[in-house]
Amino acid sequence: MLYLVGVGINEYDSLSIKSIEILKNSHIVYLDNFTSHLSSDFALKIKNIFNPSEKPEQENKIKVEFVERWFVEDGRDILKNSIEKNICILIYGDPLVATTYTDLLSSANKQGVKYKVIHSASGIISLIGESGLHYYKFGKMVTMMSDPMSSITVYDTIYNNMCLGLHTLILTEYNNDRTAKGSGRQLPFYLHPKKVFELLIEREKELKLLNLTEESFAIIASKIGTKDSKILSGKIKSLCNVHLEDGFNSVIIPGTFHFTEIDSIKNLTVVFDEPTDNSGHVDRMSERMLKKYIPNAKKALDNLNFLINSENNFHLKEYDVVLENAENYILDAENFYKQGKLELAILSIGYAEGLIDSLRFQKGMNPW
Repeated sequence: MLYLVGVGINEYDSLSIKSIEILKNSHIVYLDNFTSHLSSDFALKIKNIFNPSEKPEQENKIKVEFVERWFVEDGRDILKNSIEKNICILIYGDPLVATTYTDLLSSANKQGVKYKVIHSASGIISLIGESGLHYYKFGKMVTMMSDPMSSITVYDTIYNNMCLGLHTLILTEYNNDRTAKGSGRQLPFYLHPKKVFELLIEREKELKLLNLTEESFAIIASKIGTKDSKILSGKIKSLCNVHLEDGFNSVIIPGTFHFTEIDSIKNLTVVFDEPTDNSGHVDRMSERMLKKYIPNAKKALDNLNFLINSENNFHLKEYDVVLENAENYILDAENFYKQGKLELAILSIGYAEGLIDSLRFQKGMNPW
């Protein structure tokens, strides 16, 4: 039997009674140390569950060890052993947040291996709740890696979310396979929030869509679930000056705030600066199109009126309906634009241009 057990966000303290029972009846216990960090102290407490004085016959049978990503992704040894033994994998947070374990369960099902998932608190849900922001106002989540090219995907995700007024949660790179310089020892690598901001602002210089600056408002969720847990909020320039020790830190770039979110931020986080709406600074493509197309269509309609009136063999009344409809569509586009209904505004200006072009192609008059 294969058991995927969620550790929750407080390591041993958040293990359920059911999880302890499963551990006591397991033959092999694997500790996931690649999707997130589980401490050596936690591993020691897990080993102490198997008390030799209570079960001397199991003293040499219980195996507790940390495993790397490749071992779980390969999965063959895990599934093979799960046929005749109870195999338990302990995973930080909730097991099925990581797609690695969804794939493992899929393979188990194909091979007829029985499995059970013990869910627990997710660090992602927890940090969003502690930030004071509404969970349903978050858009797509994304991970920032130390590779500068990673910032392209992160920037695009923030932009797409921001256009909808949504918040963006940025998870930061955690790598347990890096070797510390000069020591030859493997030490966990945690991408610092300051590096996240630096990469985003560097990308802003190239794309210029978010208008993200050091004055933009952001939130840092640091070491959620630990005794050092804290939520910091303020301008990027303020957050970059905060000293944060190595550990799991996530960044939130907020979109449009609900007034209750602002109140929660002020009361639930360490506030360096007043919350400000980032979405108002976004350079939306639809807005750029309308700023260009509406004036052009109005000018073209004026030119078309002039061309028709200047031709002796054309009678204005013959085209009154077409010109009037084009003008109405332009007015609709302007009104929709003012109301923030950008899709309807683009649709209306498209109809106006279509009517103008119909006369252009039919009568050979080019008002553009």
